[in-house]
Amino acid sequence: MDYYKITTDETLRETVRHGDSSYPFAYYQEDIWQFDFHRIDWHWHYELEFVYVAQGTAICLVGTDRIELKEGCGIFINSGILHRFEAQSSTFIPNIVFSPTLLASEKSLIFENFISPVINAAVPYQIFAPHVAWQNDILQHLQQIFALQETGKNNELGTIRHLLQIWEILWYELDVTSGCENLRRFNHKQARLQTMMQYIHDHYTEEITLEMIADSASISKSGALHIFQSGIQNSPVAYLIQYRLAQAAEQLYTTQKSVSVIAEETGFTSAGYFCRKFRQHYQMSPNTYRRRKTEQTAEGR
Repeated sequence: MDYYKITTDETLRETVRHGDSSYPFAYYQEDIWQFDFHRIDWHWHYELEFVYVAQGTAICLVGTDRIELKEGCGIFINSGILHRFEAQSSTFIPNIVFSPTLLASEKSLIFENFISPVINAAVPYQIFAPHVAWQNDILQHLQQIFALQETGKNNELGTIRHLLQIWEILWYELDVTSGCENLRRFNHKQARLQTMMQYIHDHYTEEITLEMIADSASISKSGALHIFQSGIQNSPVAYLIQYRLAQAAEQLYTTQKSVSVIAEETGFTSAGYFCRKFRQHYQMSPNTYRRRKTEQTAEGR
């Protein structure tokens, strides 16, 4: 089975372009189980995202919230929000990702009065359950949009019509007038989180302490711990180790370097410590990982 991997930049912003400038909309038919480690890892994007669970159970993580989405449910992820999806078995999640400007031009009255308030409201996400009437209406519109994408070309007008109907429901049902200050604080915390992540990415080969990570964002060690925990449910040091492991894993199947050399080049104090951490994270030894990746590459040719 081929496994997919989400690609992000140093701030965890997804680098895939969703649609193009003439039509910034994309439809995906994805099975979480087919991604590396059965998860669509932490990422964010300026675009809006609507996800429907057509089969299985999806676990969505947004900040410190862990949301279980059963079959038939859906979720809206707002612009700029860090999130991650996990699954314990095959979980099919058709989804759409699109720019808010698809609904209206940024300089228009429609955008100013109806689009911008939702994007800037203290609403990082909204769950849709079929037993709630207005949420079920949105789920029905989503399925109509999915069906349109599967019919072929010339579906843009119908797609936008359903998107506007979804947005009208959200506008009336969500509280977009309160809590804006909270969201600004959330965005400020996310900016600091991304600053610290960038510091880790730039210096992971060096000896890094929690104090150094916190200093990169001009906050205290306790503040850094809180921001990482609320943002990605992990500590700065644990994230540093995971990032080092990810860089080491890439070197294992893209180079012929020895395990000890890779351990040293990715910031680990010893090969033995590296091997223990690698086994804990990947459930196999570095050599086994290298062999399996090599075999997968050979099979794909």
